[in-house]
Amino acid sequence: MSSAYLLLSHGSRDPRPEIAMQQLAKLVCHKLPKNHNSVNSEHLVGIAALEMNPQPLHKQIQQFAKSAFGDCTLSQNENRLKIVPLFLLPGVHVMTDIPAEVALAQQAAGEDTIIELQPYLGSHPNLEKLLAKQIAAIKAEAWILLAHGSRRPGSQETVEAMAASLGAMAAYWAGPPSLESRVKDLVSAGYREIAILPYFLFAGGITDAIAASIEELKLQFSVVNFQLAQPLGASAELAELIWDLIDK
Repeated sequence: MSSAYLLLSHGSRDPRPEIAMQQLAKLVCHKLPKNHNSVNSEHLVGIAALEMNPQPLHKQIQQFAKSAFGDCTLSQNENRLKIVPLFLLPGVHVMTDIPAEVALAQQAAGEDTIIELQPYLGSHPNLEKLLAKQIAAIKAEAWILLAHGSRRPGSQETVEAMAASLGAMAAYWAGPPSLESRVKDLVSAGYREIAILPYFLFAGGITDAIAASIEELKLQFSVVNFQLAQPLGASAELAELIWDLIDK
């Protein structure tokens, strides 16, 4: 059986997330077994985007499968394509949009290629360890875990649980409670050293906007020392978690 792996992100107009995705794909490629069934192993780990791509996701999946496996009609083996959604919340994209696109791709692929949708990145139990490592590197009295947020009911429970486990307060960029409201709560409680951990994969337009909003908060709360941690980023540790999801 031939296997290939597709890392799926949201997509962005900012070029930085795609560059980071390419770096991450290379790191995941290094995790492939030494006896993998292809010399060109770099062609077996690809990237795709749900949005901000000229092609819909199911077409991207079909294209990648063709480049990874060649002409399936000539193959004597069954081909398996594993898709890993690099999303942190079980929102509408993870629970509805992506499965629908994968189903379309599977329909077009026929019986020669099995397309498997792996668990989303935010469901990995060891993701918390990566965040804890970032928290340990910065000294602060209080932490805010700032996630994007989702309109899907119940999807923010994972963020609340993660924040509680890290000893942080949860806030959301795209909904309540907002970063500013959480800062107000902490300042009222007497905290003067507040750090913000962006619960995002990579630096991009939103993390820039978060940094700008923190500059405004510094003016509003001049007695507070604010610190901003980095998003997860493309790292060997993150690639390890992704490979673990692939290998399940």
